[in-house]
Amino acid sequence: MMKILFVCLGNICRSPMAEFVMKDLVEKQGLADQFLIASAGTSDEEHGNPVHRGTKQKLAQKGISTAGKYAVQMKRADYDAYDYLIGMEQRNLSAMRRIAGGDPEGKIHRLLDFSGRPRDIADPWYTGDFDTTYDDIYEGCQCLLNHLITEGKIYGRKTK
Repeated sequence: MMKILFVCLGNICRSPMAEFVMKDLVEKQGLADQFLIASAGTSDEEHGNPVHRGTKQKLAQKGISTAGKYAVQMKRADYDAYDYLIGMEQRNLSAMRRIAGGDPEGKIHRLLDFSGRPRDIADPWYTGDFDTTYDDIYEGCQCLLNHLITEGKIYGRKTK
């Protein structure tokens, strides 16, 4: 079972968007039984809050529900519990390494580092642009899934 934790600052916009996009992708590929996918934030300021309405609305347009998701904070134990810890921007990676006490196994990555155009994913909490955030996250999740298939870490077909 491949265990992936998506991480952003508050766990109400980008990381839950990535969590539910990835769950949707693996479900549509018939691979859901090979994954455990979750999300968390590096901060506790949103702890217990629901997914941001902009993320909910954007995912609902795509037929994806975020029902039952509430913000949680990343814990040191998550490093051992997950195979991949995927941040949205460089600042997330620094905070994730601090929380985890380092990254000796090379599990911490930025989502779009799996794409052909590595970059940060802008926080729609500040930009208000949930469309661009969705496009970036969808691209990153497809590329991450293709990476896992190509590397033989899961068994399936590449996504388009």
